[in-house]
Amino acid sequence: MDNVELNLSTLAKHFSDEAAAWELVERMRWPDGPVCPHCGDRNRAYFLKPRNGNRTTTTGRVTYRRLWKCKACRKQFSVLMGTIFERSQVPLSKWLLALYLMSASKNGIAANELRRTIDVTQTTAWYMLHRLREAMRQASLDTLSGIIVADEAYIGGEPKNRHRPAGATHRRGMGTDKTPVLSLIHARTGEVRSRVVPKADSTNISKVLAEQVNEAASVLWTDEGSWYSPVGRQFLLHETVNHSEEEYVGPLGQTTNQAENFFSQLKRSLDGTFHHISKEHLPRYLDEFDFRFTTRKLSDSARMERIIDQTEGRRLTYRRVTAP
Repeated sequence: MDNVELNLSTLAKHFSDEAAAWELVERMRWPDGPVCPHCGDRNRAYFLKPRNGNRTTTTGRVTYRRLWKCKACRKQFSVLMGTIFERSQVPLSKWLLALYLMSASKNGIAANELRRTIDVTQTTAWYMLHRLREAMRQASLDTLSGIIVADEAYIGGEPKNRHRPAGATHRRGMGTDKTPVLSLIHARTGEVRSRVVPKADSTNISKVLAEQVNEAASVLWTDEGSWYSPVGRQFLLHETVNHSEEEYVGPLGQTTNQAENFFSQLKRSLDGTFHHISKEHLPRYLDEFDFRFTTRKLSDSARMERIIDQTEGRRLTYRRVTAP
């Protein structure tokens, strides 16, 4: 956007000026002019200026909302229509600050920290973060092809620290009651896709791989887990590394180190920033860290613009977030 690097210094004006925040989001979403969300017509809309200098709501409150009207369909719209920001009562300047913090933070940001930073309630901060995670969700539905690294991890507290009934045991790894997560990483591009699975077995792993990967045109790299053997036969080649023998890079260069790096960052962040995450909301947190790992080589500014680009069509209601 205008070759200006977005950081706390350059964004300071937009955080404190609601009108400037609206203009910034318009420039980011519409670099070539306004696009009508009703009919898709491009660059033929005109700005509706307030009649008396200030635009007000039906209750008389001054609003900085910028309205446009499409010459093609004659309907009004704003830059927030159809996005995660639509109908939000939170000022857009606060949304921008939250968006920047999410883009720049390697470990994520907790709702309580965001509450203190932008002066909203904790419930509002929690809901805002879930909306932003929705925008960070993988946009492409194309299957991966090439060299695919697959590995699983188990999300939850340490077994030794949990209460348990008399005589019960808590195991680590396979057989644990933690939540299993399967991650697939494209070895060349670094794109990662993570999914919560009911159980880390060949049936569930095969299903995820079939949905996400063009198996006939790909090579699979995994550890020596036996649950990868059946699905490995669907690939051009299945290469493994034997971690039990302290082998981390095989003779053909196969390795799961990328997945290990991703899980290391994920677990440190979940433990250090969020402390506890319910199984119901875990997929959204995985979307956040998938996005952050996939875009790790981008600048904070480019990452923020990528999220803005993905806000369209991602409106998330509070009822959907809290639905049982």
